[in-house]
Amino acid sequence: MTDRDSAAIAVDRTQRRARLLAAAAITLRDLSDVFTPLAERFARHGHELYLVGGSVRDAVLGRLGNDLDFTTDARPETIAEILGEWAEAVWTTGIEFGTVSGVKDGNTVEITTYRSDVYDRIGRNPAVTFGDTLEDDLIRRDFRVNAMAVKLNPDGTQEFCDPLDGMDDLLAGVIDTPAAPEDSFNDDPLRMLRGLRFVSQLGFTLSDRTLAAITAMAAQIDRITAERIQVELDKLICGEHPIEAIDLLVSTGLADRLLPEIPGMQLTIDEHHQHKDVYQHSLTVLQQAIALEDGGPDPVLRWAALLHDIGKPATRRHEPGGGVSFHHHEVVGAKMVRKRMRALKYSKAMVDDVSQLVFLHLRFHGYGEGRWTDSAVRRYVTDAGPLLDRLHKLVRADCTTRNRRRARRLQETYDGLEERITQLQAAEDLERVRPDLDGNAIMELLGIPAGPQVGEAWRYLKELRLDSGPLSRDEAEAALLQWWEQR
Repeated sequence: MTDRDSAAIAVDRTQRRARLLAAAAITLRDLSDVFTPLAERFARHGHELYLVGGSVRDAVLGRLGNDLDFTTDARPETIAEILGEWAEAVWTTGIEFGTVSGVKDGNTVEITTYRSDVYDRIGRNPAVTFGDTLEDDLIRRDFRVNAMAVKLNPDGTQEFCDPLDGMDDLLAGVIDTPAAPEDSFNDDPLRMLRGLRFVSQLGFTLSDRTLAAITAMAAQIDRITAERIQVELDKLICGEHPIEAIDLLVSTGLADRLLPEIPGMQLTIDEHHQHKDVYQHSLTVLQQAIALEDGGPDPVLRWAALLHDIGKPATRRHEPGGGVSFHHHEVVGAKMVRKRMRALKYSKAMVDDVSQLVFLHLRFHGYGEGRWTDSAVRRYVTDAGPLLDRLHKLVRADCTTRNRRRARRLQETYDGLEERITQLQAAEDLERVRPDLDGNAIMELLGIPAGPQVGEAWRYLKELRLDSGPLSRDEAEAALLQWWEQR
């Protein structure tokens, strides 16, 4: 690179910096109704107030939301007093860590006293020590792009503060730590996973030294609770660039500690030899599922797309002639999903939904050339239940063949299945398939009390309803009596 090239790059970076800071200033001025009254109140009490961390980063990137982070030299009790005068509601659940929160006009504010923490490097929670300077507070933060601040003055003016050159990292699109990454990650290993989460959310890359430290220290993530890991994983997979972050999760070794089933798919070539391995196929399915989303990131769909084939390594069989099969991998995979997501402390609803999508993702391939009976279509809809729309997206995303003719045929076949579902739903209200007789009618007709026999009869009628469609009351009663006599 010539001196002229270097000079041109420096000029371009300076210009970009100026543009971003000017745009951020406009964004922050739009929040003067929040900032100025707060700054005035802190000033009257003799204290400074700074917007800090992710709020500053997002303001510069033009993505600032309604959750605002601040830091101050005021102690927590004073923060609570000031917020009590201004906010519509205040909560102090984090006051022992120096944090007091409040809400005002739809904005959530979180204000924390300067901290200069000490870590024992056994757990992840520090011995909280309140600091006296902004610089000491910023240097303890996870990454330099999160270590910028904006001083809020009582007269409404603002001053950009960047003692650690976080703006340089932001302009370069790099995630790096304020101090040595080994020290930062030893203090709090969750920062390794947070770094990958920012790759997903911001589209940035890890600095060489940060990547090397995470790879060398991946085992330290074992110090972190499953609940904290789950939160970061959800933010990672719901980012704008999850594929890159998942690749880093695998290449650094973090996935071996947190989600070993994902790197485990690298061992298995898919049966069509269309992709490098099942892992690469799963990333493609995830990307295609994201493209089908409407209404924002859907963590259930995204996890199902990523994990839909994790049962393949355990079901891999070499067939005569050199082929490879993965019979019943959807059944095995659904069980594996349940086990892993429970270990990560996901909610029962989340575990049920993701595992059910994994279990059902192959069902469509039995549809063939559209020869399913109405009964089979009803069962497909009933088994999917409220997950039907997600199942549609997952099945379509799972078509990754490079054979355009085959891909078009698969999509057209699924179009046909969706059309049949729509027709049956209009005629039969498939979303609420129930037996044609309720429990009271069953007890009255059969002359039996409430108990297991009523449930058995109800399930028979439910199966009959799925097989035959809606029946009249006379037809349902006749069928139930016949079943009862032959039972």
